[in-house]
Amino acid sequence: MKKLIVLSLILISVFSCGDEVEFNTPAFQGSLDGVSWRAKAFSASIDENGFLTLFGTNNIETLELTIPTVAIGVYVFGDVNTIEARFTTADGTVFSTNFRPDPDVSIYPEYGEIRLNEIDNNRFTGTFRFTAFNESGLQSINFTGLTGETGVDPVTGQNGPIYGGVFYRVPLISGTIPTDPITCVDTEMATETAEAEYILAQQVGDDGFISNSEFEIACSAYRQALMTQRDYCGDLDGSIQQRIDDLGNCQISCEMATNNRNEAEVQYNTATIGNFGEKCAQYQQFLQEQIDFCGDEDGGIQAILDDLDCGDDDGDGVPNVFENFNGDPDGNLDDDDTDMDGIANYLDDDDDGDGVPTSVELQLDADGNPADTDGDGDADYLDTDDDGDGIPTANEDANMDGDPTNDDSDGNGVPDYLQA
Repeated sequence: MKKLIVLSLILISVFSCGDEVEFNTPAFQGSLDGVSWRAKAFSASIDENGFLTLFGTNNIETLELTIPTVAIGVYVFGDVNTIEARFTTADGTVFSTNFRPDPDVSIYPEYGEIRLNEIDNNRFTGTFRFTAFNESGLQSINFTGLTGETGVDPVTGQNGPIYGGVFYRVPLISGTIPTDPITCVDTEMATETAEAEYILAQQVGDDGFISNSEFEIACSAYRQALMTQRDYCGDLDGSIQQRIDDLGNCQISCEMATNNRNEAEVQYNTATIGNFGEKCAQYQQFLQEQIDFCGDEDGGIQAILDDLDCGDDDGDGVPNVFENFNGDPDGNLDDDDTDMDGIANYLDDDDDGDGVPTSVELQLDADGNPADTDGDGDADYLDTDDDGDGIPTANEDANMDGDPTNDDSDGNGVPDYLQA
């Protein structure tokens, strides 16, 4: 009963012109440019996205009020498209709170609001006020009540500006009220979570790098959360939109890309035979990302990228760059021929010519270092006497089949060429 008395006081204050308002029946009416406007038919609907629209018509004009959720609260017009008041005149002219005024009319849009005060048995009660412009921004209509008048705020019970209209127990005829409708608070919490993930994605990972793909995913999720927050909460001061704009295209910065490249270069320069392929490909990736995100005006980064050799031309497990034994500064590999058979090491699948393929002798330890059975400082794949017993590996082929790996005179499971 108290709620009915409050609404009665508001309507009596707002509506003159002899209109009689009864509060024991639903109603949808207001003060349009200072003149009473009343809908003869009205209803509410909820779409698949959970948006609530209140619709009223007097058979020649229509009024629609839309908010992005079905939750009691205050929804401000004019700064987001998901909250809208739309009035259509008899001649079809549309006035909307989402149309901006022409600068000759007003520099700033005049905001209004919907207050959804009560949801009871699929019926909606509240108040509204707004100024809406036509598409050109040169004309406007107002549901704002009379200037200077005050009334009782139905939410706080305090005196304040008179609202431009009231919807009272407007029935839902389409859609279903969600069990747990999204609220502004929900979207704010989701934004906080997404922001934390975004900040984490900017940190260097255990591998020493900031992942562009993970950064992009986290940034996009943060941007979407901000957009949802803006749509449900409004953004009167533009701060949410500014945060969205500051995210740019959700790609890592040039500084991040450069730091990644520098770390990749360090890892490339300290790579072993065992992990060189991985580190070289990684260096290529981050050089290219540096070009993508920083540019390469003088072509210096591209030149480094073009000079990288990640290959293993003879497929023996030893990358080409590790077959430059004489250390030519220009990286020439053609004058490196350990076994002097006329085939450069990077093209020779048996670098020391001992009859055991390099790929077999290359056994790597956990640190990626090649095996050196006799500990003489020469890796087995470059040592013609792998076990240091004074008998060349090639001569430890007892069955004379050209393959020392299958000769085990004492049957202990260790080939003769590896057993002194």
